[in-house]
Amino acid sequence: MFQAERFSSGLTRRDVLKASAIVVGFSVTGVAGAQPVTTFASHTLDLTEVDAFLAIRKDGSAVVYSGKVDLGTGHRIAMRQLVGEELSLPITRIDLIEGDSALTPNQGPTAGSTGIMRGGMELRQAAATAREGLLAMGAARLQKPVAELTLVDGSVVAADGAKVGVGELVGERGFNLKMNPKAALKTPAQYTLVGQSLPRPDIPQKVMGRHVYVHDFTLPGMLHGRIVRPPAIGARVISVDEASVSHLPGVRVVRRNDFVGVVSADEWAALRAARELKVQWSDSATLVSHQALVEWAKSGPFSAEETLVDKGDASRIAALATSPDKLSSTYVWPIQSHASIGPSCAVADVRADSATVWTASQASHRMVSSCAAALDLPRTKVRAIYLDGAGCYGMNGHDDATVEAAMLSRAVGQPVRVQWSREEELGWDPKGPPQLLELRGALTADGRIGAWQTEMWLPRATANLEWVPLLSPLAAGLKQPVGQSTGLITQNGDPSYPIANIKVAVHWLGAAPLRPSNIRAPGKVANCFAVESFVDELASKAKIDPLQFRLRDMTNPRGREVLERFGKLMGWSARPSPNTAKNARFATGRGMAYIHYKQNETLVAVGMEVEVDRESGQISVKRISCVHDCGMMVNPNAVRAQVEGNILQTLSRTLHEETQFDRSRVTSVNWASYPLLRFTEVPLLDIELIDRRDQPPLGAGEASSSPVPAALGNAVFDATGVRLRIVPFTRERVKAALA
Repeated sequence: MFQAERFSSGLTRRDVLKASAIVVGFSVTGVAGAQPVTTFASHTLDLTEVDAFLAIRKDGSAVVYSGKVDLGTGHRIAMRQLVGEELSLPITRIDLIEGDSALTPNQGPTAGSTGIMRGGMELRQAAATAREGLLAMGAARLQKPVAELTLVDGSVVAADGAKVGVGELVGERGFNLKMNPKAALKTPAQYTLVGQSLPRPDIPQKVMGRHVYVHDFTLPGMLHGRIVRPPAIGARVISVDEASVSHLPGVRVVRRNDFVGVVSADEWAALRAARELKVQWSDSATLVSHQALVEWAKSGPFSAEETLVDKGDASRIAALATSPDKLSSTYVWPIQSHASIGPSCAVADVRADSATVWTASQASHRMVSSCAAALDLPRTKVRAIYLDGAGCYGMNGHDDATVEAAMLSRAVGQPVRVQWSREEELGWDPKGPPQLLELRGALTADGRIGAWQTEMWLPRATANLEWVPLLSPLAAGLKQPVGQSTGLITQNGDPSYPIANIKVAVHWLGAAPLRPSNIRAPGKVANCFAVESFVDELASKAKIDPLQFRLRDMTNPRGREVLERFGKLMGWSARPSPNTAKNARFATGRGMAYIHYKQNETLVAVGMEVEVDRESGQISVKRISCVHDCGMMVNPNAVRAQVEGNILQTLSRTLHEETQFDRSRVTSVNWASYPLLRFTEVPLLDIELIDRRDQPPLGAGEASSSPVPAALGNAVFDATGVRLRIVPFTRERVKAALA
């Protein structure tokens, strides 16, 4: 558990930062016998050194340093499994430090399904390199050939039983080894931990209500802060009447340019002050409104045109524009909030020459840069420590709240906790951007896809910025870089099947109507929605069963296996869509979609069985089937939980979620105007995970989101003969389409 201001040794956090051998102010919960984790003078943050990722104590137990964090994904157990496997060490003897910029190497944000695929594999390679080093050291100590030695439960053991503990070999001195990318990894036949559904160490504390989330974290002398938001995006401060909150206990007003905040030792007083402080704002009406998004996208201005895929006979693709036999459809994806059920929160303790922030950001090392810029401090003087927060699926409000806590702490000279409100979370979090796709296609004489064209209209995005512009530093006029990060939103704009003649192009727009951010499976959800819906349209035009239409030309053997297994799991019976069976009020149908995520990662097929109430427009999803191939699974139960979460969250995004805004502000700022999927809407889930222990892991945090909207749209079409091309599939839209 995280401690308050001082450690048992009497050191302050400031002493900790200055020390070369330190006791970290927390222990890893959920592991039997876990003690405060010690890091040693040999520890480094150099990604080329084994000591950046791994330390061995004198008692032979291990400390793992992970720059990737557990966002509810199960990394806390999976990372231990990977390291324990290579070191032949039980996970009960492995402690994990995650997302602490002063202690863990910068492995990049925990995003893009790269937690295990990249971050975990780095840890595994470090452990494999360490194993080589330990065996070499053991050979020298025992005077035995390396070939006769093995690692067993924290000791190097010879064939004749002679042994030496790893703690005796390297404990507290470090490995002093460069990472060896060629260090041999254990084979699947040798696995004892990888592939096992071991329990997550954080669950018991969470179930008992004892787990420390960032919302629970406190410091002595800590104040509560709130930000006073403008009534309109882009509004400027004209005046602030501080006397308007003088009746509230201990309230202090902080202002810098257009940034206004309040702090108090009493949280309720701070909340009231944020509501009651009289601030005069300028008018602002610069937005396009959510109803005008399609018109906005089509009208530009355009910053660039880019061709992403262009192969085959150009004349056949060009002919799609005028061919009377072509099929053409437009698909629209709305702006969406991350809609974290718990609001964003952070704590900061800023001193004259240093700062420590406790953050739920999925990019704690990037937060060092953001806070350093806002506070005008060197990066070496800022420390970011990860604590669990509300679920985030990309950059939600956590990053903003972190910098805001730091700005207020700097202003008042005390630790400050900032927690957003529900209205702030839905109104001001950075949004998943809007996407518009037009697709054209034509069939060959035998009913195959002969030519395909995708045109996208997308807001310009830069995917790899170290910093992401944040609200309050910009309002205060503090140094922050220009640009946004929304992820690689053009990926999967082409089908995951071979097509001889195909072109995919994007019309890059300027800035998005609302501040954009990466959101789960950025771009791929909308692109797969359009592409896999259109594949179904072509299958229907060809009068061929949708699954068979996809299987006919599938050349990827793993993709073929996913589709074939999907057919068996769902009990799919071949027939063209839509369903010819007629129903009076309630129509039933089934639909499917498939994706090879990013065209080189996880492979997923999703199918749905639905019922549509023609009178109310209500879509009821009865059953969802999913077959998922993400390569090697370190912890299958953790993967299953990720797949379930992906499916249900994206079902919510498809049925309900749309950020609404007028010319001045976001208007969908509560659960009534921005509804989420309810428990009563959760369908039966059938999930089959393909275990490929001989293959690299490909990530499970995003891919199964992507086929969900298309599978649902295709099922509704099968039931009703009506194609839904605009998300969300609200009752009003369904009724209008049926009419």
